[in-house]
Amino acid sequence: MQANSESNALWRAPFRGVKPIDARVEIPGSKSVTNRALILAALATTPSKLRKPLHSRDSELMVAGLRALGVEITGESDLEISPRKLMGPASIDVGNAGTVMRFLPPVAALANGMVHFDGDPRSHERPLAPVIKALESLGVTIEHGNRYSLPLTINGSGSLQGGVVEIDASASSQFVSALLLIAPSTKAGITLKHIGPSLPSAPHIEMTIQMLRDFGATVQVGKNEWRVEPGLLRGIDLTIEPDLSSAAPFLSIAMVCGGSITIADWPKNTTQPGNQLREILSAMGAKIEFVANGASQDLKLTGTGAINGIDIDLHDVGELTPAIAALAALANSPSSLRGIGHLRLHETDRLAALSNEINRLGGKVIEAADALHITPAPLHGGTFHTYDDHRLATSGAVIGLVTKDVSVENIATTRKTLPDFSGLWNSLVG
Repeated sequence: MQANSESNALWRAPFRGVKPIDARVEIPGSKSVTNRALILAALATTPSKLRKPLHSRDSELMVAGLRALGVEITGESDLEISPRKLMGPASIDVGNAGTVMRFLPPVAALANGMVHFDGDPRSHERPLAPVIKALESLGVTIEHGNRYSLPLTINGSGSLQGGVVEIDASASSQFVSALLLIAPSTKAGITLKHIGPSLPSAPHIEMTIQMLRDFGATVQVGKNEWRVEPGLLRGIDLTIEPDLSSAAPFLSIAMVCGGSITIADWPKNTTQPGNQLREILSAMGAKIEFVANGASQDLKLTGTGAINGIDIDLHDVGELTPAIAALAALANSPSSLRGIGHLRLHETDRLAALSNEINRLGGKVIEAADALHITPAPLHGGTFHTYDDHRLATSGAVIGLVTKDVSVENIATTRKTLPDFSGLWNSLVG
């Protein structure tokens, strides 16, 4: 795979070495929860208020797309969403945001008029066919030039009948969530059947189901089958949880450098895949505990001076792979990260990117079809390319903590989920 151009700005990753840290970090809101809440609030019958939503490139693209369809969204910090009749014509930029490119076309199918979708060059390569075919099976007219990918134009009729839909979501659980989110707004509801091989990122589907129920939908769950009844969604007042997956690089600081990192307001009950960091990082040698913080709780990770290798199936929590891979490269024993073949279709081919960049710095990573096998080795400085992938960028920052002269290309790509990653990182470890 080809790395980004060397002309992109380089960010010198702060080198800290084994120097213990003691810090508390407030992580911005969850991207996954924010963008699902925006969709459901837009389809509700009464206004909603989202408190502490994520303000990043992905969420801004979602807000802009919904506004283009006629939804009224106001506020700078908290957001107030007032549903309106969805109308075209509209042109929507999805960037390289999976939730935007997959969740908004079904919403546009409920609008009246033409809605055109396009995005970054990488968005043209990411899989979208299951959503397009599902919408076509529901009677939606879509212009896609038989490419079944972006760019595309949806000719919405203002309503959808709904019914039974079969879909192969083995490449992304977002295909399932995309159809479930609009199901209450169809005339007959939707019965969705996954007909492909194993389904990745199941926690994200659980998140979608729980949020549908929070907004008043009736959802029944079977084995690889979901039934959402037609009905009116009600607006809610929702405080967005911190993005637990985005906490991974910050928790890694204490594992790599020693000391402790505390993540503010870790939710007691959550469907976020990032919650599994508690078990994974514990298995890799960290001490993890909850600490009281008034009416809420924080999560405290204390480094023990050792990072253990791990053999783990990350199929359900693939988004954690870049963070775990960075720690594995710095561990005291080999690791195998398995069940992650679907990550080849994310912002970049994450398996190829991680193996290329860790090996470029002297690491020993063997790339398999759906796994990474990592043997720790002495690392040296160099440029860590990001391929416009926010999680690659944060991985490079973690490695740079104890590897001198690591420069991360295009650190600005972290704005996808962390509005000021470099500023926050420097304030903690610089």
